[in-house]
Amino acid sequence: MNKAELKNIFYSLRPAQWIKNLFLFIPLIFGKKLLAYPANIKTVLAFFIFCLAASVVYLINDIIDIDKDKVHPTKRLRPIALGKISIFKASLSALILGVISVSLSFALNLYFGVVVAAYLAGNILYSMALKNVVIIDVFCIAVFFYLRIKAGSVIAMVDLSHWIIFMIILLAFFLGINKRRQELKLLEKESDTHRIVLNEYTPYFIDQMTSVITASIVIVYTLYTVDARTTREFGSDHLIYSIPFVYYGIFRYLYMIHKVRNDGDPTRILFSDQMMRINIILWITVCIAVIYFGL
Repeated sequence: MNKAELKNIFYSLRPAQWIKNLFLFIPLIFGKKLLAYPANIKTVLAFFIFCLAASVVYLINDIIDIDKDKVHPTKRLRPIALGKISIFKASLSALILGVISVSLSFALNLYFGVVVAAYLAGNILYSMALKNVVIIDVFCIAVFFYLRIKAGSVIAMVDLSHWIIFMIILLAFFLGINKRRQELKLLEKESDTHRIVLNEYTPYFIDQMTSVITASIVIVYTLYTVDARTTREFGSDHLIYSIPFVYYGIFRYLYMIHKVRNDGDPTRILFSDQMMRINIILWITVCIAVIYFGL
């Protein structure tokens, strides 16, 4: 491959999306092991390995959806859809990165390797079939975020609270279903030609699900902050002061997709919206202050 092809391959790995894999650090932070060696170093390594695995998924997805991406208003600019990378070279890159990510994951930790392999297998199944099944498509997204949490738990050897796990799954469902809503608005009458399952959704139906999920997220997180296990492990009940940031983050996201007409991609919103970035930093700061300093 020449320099231009390597550059396009790297772009196809979607490095901006790697931020999603920061969820691997949640067990480390809430398990009070952020400063514990070697758990923290292993989690960093696991993060980069998971990024490789996620990039394999992106390559496979772009190969499978190449025809649909060519007529999509934004996805048509992806290197594979533009023809800047041949399907053969994209497939070869996916195979090489897949072998490397799985090999490294098993070398780091046996159970982590199993989780990474399950993530890859699940995403391939999703790309080939499950993403076309209404509601199940969004459930799959939630499962993939759960696997990120599970991977972090395995590496850090943390038995994460079931409340946090439920909240992350609900949050993933929330983000996924609202992304579907924005895709509907962006593509309008041509939505079913780009993603078949969009023909099964309507903005009203999605808004109804969003109302249920939004309430569930804040309730579950609130229950986590006041849970007896939480207060016992952290030696403080002050984690409740982090609740407003969770509320604000959800409402800010909804504001962005309803008022600012963002495309609903949580990564783009995070990078483009200063208020969202500040809110996340403040939430993390409060959590660390309570968990590690008992404030």
